[in-house]
Amino acid sequence: MDASFFVAIGFVLFVLLLAYLGVHKQIASALDGRAKLIGDELAQAQKLREEAAAVLASFEKKKVEAEEEAKAIVAQAKTEAELLAKETRERLADFVARRTKQAEQKIAMAEAQATSDVRAAAADAAVKAAEVVLKGETAGATGASLVDKGIAEIKALMN
Repeated sequence: MDASFFVAIGFVLFVLLLAYLGVHKQIASALDGRAKLIGDELAQAQKLREEAAAVLASFEKKKVEAEEEAKAIVAQAKTEAELLAKETRERLADFVARRTKQAEQKIAMAEAQATSDVRAAAADAAVKAAEVVLKGETAGATGASLVDKGIAEIKALMN
């Protein structure tokens, strides 16, 4: 019998001792526990992956909604700006029309005043000229009464 035989018998006895003490059950139990931990970690990783996918989808949806809201705000701002520009043009046109009308009224009043002033000046000049002519042609009490009478008639006509 050589040394390898004793090593083989020692090995078999060692394995039988391990089997008797239930080491194989402990090893199987440890491997099963490790497999269960790995399975749990994989399940948890899958769950986290699904949650991350849901969060990503939620943020993408919010992004799309925010873009749509921004487009709506820009469109509303453009509409309000166009409306404001239209109102401003209308107000400006109305302001110009009122100012033009006021200027035309002032011009008409100035023309009427000038016409009135010219008529009054012409009437005064005519009265003075008539007075001078009548004074020169008529002398005495008869001429003076005719002049006074004519002046009174012209003044009555003017008023």
